[in-house]
Amino acid sequence: MRTSSLASLLAGGLAAATLMTSTQALAYGAGDLYTRLGIAKVAPKSDNGSLVNGTVAADVQDENGFAFTLGYRFHDKLGLELLAALPFEHDVNLNGANLASTKHLPPTLTLQYYPLGGTEARVQPYVGAGLNYTHFSDESSALGDLSLDDSWGAAGQLGVDLLIDEHWALNAAAWYLDIDADATLDGADIGTVNIDPWVVMGGISFRY
Repeated sequence: MRTSSLASLLAGGLAAATLMTSTQALAYGAGDLYTRLGIAKVAPKSDNGSLVNGTVAADVQDENGFAFTLGYRFHDKLGLELLAALPFEHDVNLNGANLASTKHLPPTLTLQYYPLGGTEARVQPYVGAGLNYTHFSDESSALGDLSLDDSWGAAGQLGVDLLIDEHWALNAAAWYLDIDADATLDGADIGTVNIDPWVVMGGISFRY
């Protein structure tokens, strides 16, 4: 009887320890260092501004590419995340004709809030707000020497992690970026291109 009780007690203790270890492993909060990576779609708003005294309508086209983030949770419910990517290359229609293109990099830093942070919930949504810096390069145009100035603007973010285990998760996220670039053609100011895209990314997350 005593041996049976002791065995039952040990089995119960082992099960509790296993459950506690699993819960701790899946704990989602302060101290997490992680990266998220996936495929992102950059979708500028439909009307990107009128150039050359309103005579030329600019329309920046959508583009897909590889993107990733690096993040750190300094509190169960708060963290910082940096969005980075390989350069995105966009065609730019001018009055409906594909006459220009540009590449850009949009590093974006956001402060994030996780309402379920610190719990064992496998579905972990978050929101963020921060700052975007966009660097333009390799501009080209059939009309002449096109140049776009770099842009600073506000950023907003929505996202969710679906935890698989203590390291891996599926991730979906979206950012709204305020990107307004002053444009010149052959050195003359021709107006501002208002890109203001949604960036939507789907991929995986890895916690270290």
